[in-house]
Amino acid sequence: MAATKVTFGAKQARATAQAASLFDTPVIVDQLHDAEEMNAALKAVITKRMSQDEGITISNVGGWHSDTRMLEWGGEAAFALCEKMIATADRFTVDIKAKDQPRYKWLPEMWANVSPPGASNGQHSHPGCFWSAVYYVDDGYGGSADPNLGGELVFFDPRMPMIRMNAPDLRFRRPGQPPDHDENRMRPATGRFVIFPSWLNHAVRPYNGKGRRISIAVNLTAYPLPAANRS
Repeated sequence: MAATKVTFGAKQARATAQAASLFDTPVIVDQLHDAEEMNAALKAVITKRMSQDEGITISNVGGWHSDTRMLEWGGEAAFALCEKMIATADRFTVDIKAKDQPRYKWLPEMWANVSPPGASNGQHSHPGCFWSAVYYVDDGYGGSADPNLGGELVFFDPRMPMIRMNAPDLRFRRPGQPPDHDENRMRPATGRFVIFPSWLNHAVRPYNGKGRRISIAVNLTAYPLPAANRS
């Protein structure tokens, strides 16, 4: 872009303008350490369920998608994982009108995905929920860092396509930061979970590893508590 020099008489005006980032989208990433025992239990119960149920198709393109009642059949490991996600979500959520008692509780639902080579998930969101999350029981990479294995979790700029309609090659400039991109890709890792606003459009690129990726998804819906039941 061509710069315009503003002068007053012989003196050049000194630029003091600063840019603030407003309306940022929170995406929470955490890594569970020493999760081998829990992952083994989750893998066993998911594999058993997959042998008994053909699954459903929602956003998944190929692969196996369980029903959303994993908290009923997933055992103690599923409950432990859900509690960890809820505790993390609580740290990044505030009810600005709450006083002495909470006015909401989280209503979770959980399901499993098993992705063989070639599987992916189309772009989608989770209407009606507040937070959504994904946990990687087994990333399927087998320790390889090869970027060609694909399978990245993709988040799409929620402002699209409005901010590209007039001048698609222009980006906002922030000192010390790269230009905005239309999408952000995150490479899965075993033991990692990602929590994000449920309205944020996301997808999973085709997974090209040799093994099977096993992941668990969670939706957290804010359920309003009756005044008499708040504690």
